[in-house]
Amino acid sequence: MYVIFEGIDTTGKSTQVELFAQKHCDVLATKEPGGTPTGQKLRHILLEGEELHSFNAELFLFLADRALHYDTVVKTKRQTHTVISDRGFLSGISYAVANHPTIDIDFLLRLNRFALSEELPDKIVLFLTHETLITSRLGVKEHDSIEKRGVSYLLQIQAIMREIIQTLPIAVLEVDAGLDKETIYRQIEEFLYD
Repeated sequence: MYVIFEGIDTTGKSTQVELFAQKHCDVLATKEPGGTPTGQKLRHILLEGEELHSFNAELFLFLADRALHYDTVVKTKRQTHTVISDRGFLSGISYAVANHPTIDIDFLLRLNRFALSEELPDKIVLFLTHETLITSRLGVKEHDSIEKRGVSYLLQIQAIMREIIQTLPIAVLEVDAGLDKETIYRQIEEFLYD
């Protein structure tokens, strides 16, 4: 099974990925961008390097990471493991739309399907937050280049994610990121394994 944990920064995705990897021996935890050695270099360029000043270049770097990640990590393990990725194509499309509002979502979906060899995830867990929660959590961490764009920008991303998932033929669980981590864990575990 291939699952992506999605949501904007500080919603607890990474914490839950780690919990599932600790509690289930069949879980392979990974992430986008950066789930491969080359992907780690791409992640550094995208999130910590100098600003690219090119929407197309940024888009194709994310797609390159996604294609490599799928081909070398996900595809080989999804039949025997539960592959849980911290982010995936939903983030890629949502951030692209927020950064370039005139781009066609269907076009982005086609690009991402191509990067994923036409194999979408089996399930998506979408972590939802609100302004008060995200402001408090952003206040206690160092910001990457995307987080520096601000709370309203991140909440716009979340709204785009929710819009896109309504068009996808994929089972989705929306979870309240403000709940305690064990409650969230139990909700996700029931969604994935029941």
